[in-house]
Amino acid sequence: MTEKKITKVADVMSRGVIMVEPTAPVSEAVRLMREHHTSSVVVERRDEADEFGLVVVTDIAKGVLGKDLSPDRVNVYEIMSKPVLTLAAEMNVVYGVRMLSRFKLTRALVVDHERNPLGLVTLRDMVLRSLEDEEGA
Repeated sequence: MTEKKITKVADVMSRGVIMVEPTAPVSEAVRLMREHHTSSVVVERRDEADEFGLVVVTDIAKGVLGKDLSPDRVNVYEIMSKPVLTLAAEMNVVYGVRMLSRFKLTRALVVDHERNPLGLVTLRDMVLRSLEDEEGA
């Protein structure tokens, strides 16, 4: 009997995290998204006791454009989701899929043992990789 290969969240995540200050204007988050070709940015913690936040394109659509507000006059903290769901880098992707599904989310921040951000992982990428691994088994 062959041992089943376990795919970890770290194997699937997009490495590197684009960070933005909570007090930055939304226009800064948009600039970072354009520059790095991404649809989300992680909002920095104020201190060790704080949690990370996340701003995605839909937050900007609903919280700024949908309300006819200026992205230069709205701060990131006003539209971000916080706390953001975090997954341990060594977590099995199957459990990562369960977590995101349970909370009806499409992405999570991947962290190490000290809660340092390592990357982002999407439900799509974990599901596709998990099914790919099963087919190869």
